Amino acid sequence: MSVKDKIVELLHKELSEHLDKDQLSRLIEKPSNSELGDYAFPVFSLAKIFRKAPNAIAEELAAKLDPSGFEKVQVVGAYINFFIEKGAHGNSVIGEILSKGSDYGCTDVGKGGNVPIDMSSPNIAKPMSMGHLRSTVLGESIAKILAKINYNPIRINHLGDWGTQFGKLIVAYKGWGDEEVVKADPVNELVKLYVDFHEKAEENPELEDQARQVFKELEEGNQEYLDLWNWFKDESIKTFKKVYDLLDIHFDYYTGESFYNDKMQEVIDILADKGISHIENGATVVNLDKYNLPIALIKKSDGATLYLTRDLATAYYRKRTFDFVQSLYVVGSEQSDHFKQLKAVLKEMGNDWSDDMHHIPFGLITLNGKKLSTRKGKIVLLEKVLHEAIEIADEQIAAKNPNLENRQEVAQQVGVGAVVFHDLKSDRLNSFDFNLDEVVQFEGETGPYVQYTYARLNTVIAKYGKEVSDTVDFNLDDENSWEIIKLLQNYPEVIVKAATEYEPSVIAKYAITLAQQANKYYAKVRILEENDQLETRIQLVKAVTIVLKDALSLLNIKAPERM
Repeated sequence: MSVKDKIVELLHKELSEHLDKDQLSRLIEKPSNSELGDYAFPVFSLAKIFRKAPNAIAEELAAKLDPSGFEKVQVVGAYINFFIEKGAHGNSVIGEILSKGSDYGCTDVGKGGNVPIDMSSPNIAKPMSMGHLRSTVLGESIAKILAKINYNPIRINHLGDWGTQFGKLIVAYKGWGDEEVVKADPVNELVKLYVDFHEKAEENPELEDQARQVFKELEEGNQEYLDLWNWFKDESIKTFKKVYDLLDIHFDYYTGESFYNDKMQEVIDILADKGISHIENGATVVNLDKYNLPIALIKKSDGATLYLTRDLATAYYRKRTFDFVQSLYVVGSEQSDHFKQLKAVLKEMGNDWSDDMHHIPFGLITLNGKKLSTRKGKIVLLEKVLHEAIEIADEQIAAKNPNLENRQEVAQQVGVGAVVFHDLKSDRLNSFDFNLDEVVQFEGETGPYVQYTYARLNTVIAKYGKEVSDTVDFNLDDENSWEIIKLLQNYPEVIVKAATEYEPSVIAKYAITLAQQANKYYAKVRILEENDQLETRIQLVKAVTIVLKDALSLLNIKAPERM
């Protein structure tokens, strides 16, 4: 039981008629000034209940609480302040971390339930740009965080491998493409064709009609078009895997939109049989007025299907295949209405499990304040950015530690980690402008700063030169060590918060705070000084390295032992 939970239990014994445990837990605060305790309970909300002044309520309530296990329980105005007993708590926190290692913070919240995560999902015949970074790294981190509390994440790369855009690409390739040129550099040349199509279509709108017709024939099984489409797809996946290898991300399934091409008719039939859909101007639609949403287009008047049709079939397939407890879609905020429509149509079909489907939206990455667009040819290649980050990291590491044996390996861990951390430290709904030179820095709130802190503390442990025991006899009396212990004790709670909110930034911000506090400790305390506190100081440092490494791992970032 955490200290906060213990305080909740104490208060609940006296206030159960008025507040439940969840309400009490939300009211408990952490004072910004440690002189006011480690936790505080404000009693303002009780004033109307007891019809007394808050300070009088605080005095009377505090007198009824059992202070055992606390250094003291003190009233200041309308607050009851709880001071943790440092010795026992220090033994408990450090001992648990040292004995559990990377299992510290693991819980059974998820009870092994399946959680398919729709993530990354680039379009074939296009290289992965910086625009694909967020879905990819957010999805991977959410998967790792959920696994930490015993959900079973299932990573699905729902490739954009179907739709009218492939009609456009085939029209462009057959109209003015060169087979030998495309074979020499498939994905980049296909992107040029895609951009050319839109430029030509502005002058010749009939190209758009041709593209729609070609895609319709592709859906109907035109062999020539299928052969071209398979070629585009195979070459694209080869290119994508280079990026995924750099990021160390692996998928359980590469089931793109085309996988559901033969599974859509069932959904279309159910909608018709139940009278949910109707024909309007030749198109099949579902009215969603009761949900305050626009009409859902299921099938165009020419018979072509849409994203929504395929996503309905996808939802059915995933529920049947995985019997999910949650199903997550890590997709940009601009698709919010689409997912609202998806869930609303499923709800109309009588599928209450649609309540377990969650869109995990995120903001944009911009470059010099401008949105990246493949259609306009404004592409910043993700693979190129990652390699540039590795080069910058290598230069900085060479300057700091020129004799590092595995410098190239560390440079990759730091460079890639810097890009990932920069993304994940931002609240996912926030958009941000990307500047690589600011990202790969060893100072400030960056990934390399956290990694370097971990490596620095490992060097201290190496200099200690002995096995670090997990039997702790806490005897530290400095304020810096106590601040670290309070942070370490919060880690399991931080993990659950990040999982509940699908918010990796909670972990990233925690890692920054812990690294900052650890560096303050390193600067102010003579860690290796020989005295009766030496072993406990080393145990504290070891506990910090365990938690820092684990926090980075939940962000899918490596923690180099030396930098």
